[in-house]
Amino acid sequence: MAARMDLDGRPIKPMTICMIGAGGFIGSHLCEKLMEETPHKVLALDVYNDKIKHLLEPDSLPWAGRIEFHRINIKHDSRLEGLIKMADLTINLAAICTPADYNTRPLDTIYSNFIDALPVVKYCSENNKRLIHFSTCEVYGKTIGSFLPKDSPLRKDPAYYILKEDTSPCIFGSIEKQRWSYACAKQLIERLIYAEGAENGLDFTIVRPFNWIGPRMDFIPGIDGPSEGVPRVLACFSNNLLRREPLKLVDGGQSQRTFVYIKDAIEAVLLMIENPDRANGHIFNVGNPNNEVTVRQLAEMMTQVYTKVSGEPMLQSPSIDVSSKEFYGEGYDDSDKRIPDMTIINKQLGWNPKTSLWDLLESTLTYQHRTYAEAIKKSMAKSTAS
Repeated sequence: MAARMDLDGRPIKPMTICMIGAGGFIGSHLCEKLMEETPHKVLALDVYNDKIKHLLEPDSLPWAGRIEFHRINIKHDSRLEGLIKMADLTINLAAICTPADYNTRPLDTIYSNFIDALPVVKYCSENNKRLIHFSTCEVYGKTIGSFLPKDSPLRKDPAYYILKEDTSPCIFGSIEKQRWSYACAKQLIERLIYAEGAENGLDFTIVRPFNWIGPRMDFIPGIDGPSEGVPRVLACFSNNLLRREPLKLVDGGQSQRTFVYIKDAIEAVLLMIENPDRANGHIFNVGNPNNEVTVRQLAEMMTQVYTKVSGEPMLQSPSIDVSSKEFYGEGYDDSDKRIPDMTIINKQLGWNPKTSLWDLLESTLTYQHRTYAEAIKKSMAKSTAS
């Protein structure tokens, strides 16, 4: 492998990375990238390894010996500090990040995203190890614009809705709206990491993902996840399409979101890993402001893409409206828009996303159709027979 250079033209030394949550959607793509394109070694920590099995077996793989899987639940495992000490860099991806859980399992959500992350921050700080911590775009909460009168011309002014890492306030709903338990826990751990940097010299980078999309994301209920589970919007819609059910639009699907392709986003993370001088001490939005749609528009686009990918005709009524209370339960609330400002990541790392919304949906739905269509047909036939 030719010597890799950082953005300032210096050779990149091979490093050992302790990756917590390596078996998830983001972790699996990051492990793939690190194995295929770099000389770095990965200590992959997670409870499950299904999404990275293809990287661990067989022993004849070109990167054999550079990735080790450690089955660990970071809640209560004395091996954690030792593994962090063995590495040059720790990446923490572990979290409960399914909106349906935020108001139905708020205690688990707060423990998973704040309490369980505390030892990781502590061990990195005490052992002078660099930390890349994955947060969320949800820490921004609601936009300033959402509090303006509906007919205010200022609602169209980007200053009132574009989310900037260093200036945008974090605005959450009332305590009764337990949906904000996730965002609040994530914000508090960010503040703790920032304080460790300021007071104890911790080298840190915080990543705020804006809806990263691609193969292996989330789960399909009843196939590779709980039957009663409710994954995030894109996987919910995929599940409906695969089962030939109308797509459920919560509160009319008026919320606006931006989506970025996982492979584009992983490029940004690799730049952070290999350019510590440019990434340390920064918080980075990682999203694609060009791929902005309402959830209703997303449903329409996914229906068109899935028809193309699967060859199946569109349903007569492709979508139905449901209330958030009916879909998520009591205590749900939402942010109106999530559009990232890209100035800081562009200036520090020169990163820009490339993939259009249509292309990332086509890649994701092709994978899901290929992976799940047969299993779903079988499970539906079984339930019909019984």
